[in-house]
Amino acid sequence: MEPKSAILDDREVMTLEAFADTIIPGERRGPHDRAVAGAAAGGGAVASGAIDLMTSEEGGLAGVLPTLAAGLDEHARDWAARRGRTLEDGVPAFAALGFDDRTALAATLMAPGNPERELWVPLAMFSVMAWDTGASQHTTDALAGGHPGLIAMGFTPPGADGLWRFPDFSYRKVLATVHPHTTESGDPA
Repeated sequence: MEPKSAILDDREVMTLEAFADTIIPGERRGPHDRAVAGAAAGGGAVASGAIDLMTSEEGGLAGVLPTLAAGLDEHARDWAARRGRTLEDGVPAFAALGFDDRTALAATLMAPGNPERELWVPLAMFSVMAWDTGASQHTTDALAGGHPGLIAMGFTPPGADGLWRFPDFSYRKVLATVHPHTTESGDPA
């Protein structure tokens, strides 16, 4: 596995992918995939670009991701020890947890009243944003590449000219008339 970003090593990527997959599960990328648990069919947050979004300059999380990955692994080791779970050697602790344990740990970390909640909820939000908006890339590129979240939601692709037009109104009726000075392209005059 190659690092997705110069700021993360392979183990940190695996840990953060495992967390993203816990938030929006997907199918494994292959038989040896340890980060993606395979808890759902189709692509989840990882296939939707969660790591690319997390590491983006615009996201503002990149500088703290190594610390967050270390924190997830520390919590996972503690979780496993308290429950008598054996973690596979050579695999980051969070990725080594079974999917049910990952889910329960993530819920605990993000629970109201958890003093670390402010760290984990934004990380989860990036996983959701990657899946439901394709925010790690331009929307037309995401759709052309078969972005799993946008496809699952039935996001309408642009027309042949790259522009989005919606022949049916979302409420199935006109809510307001077009201003008389609106240009053909839809811009105000």
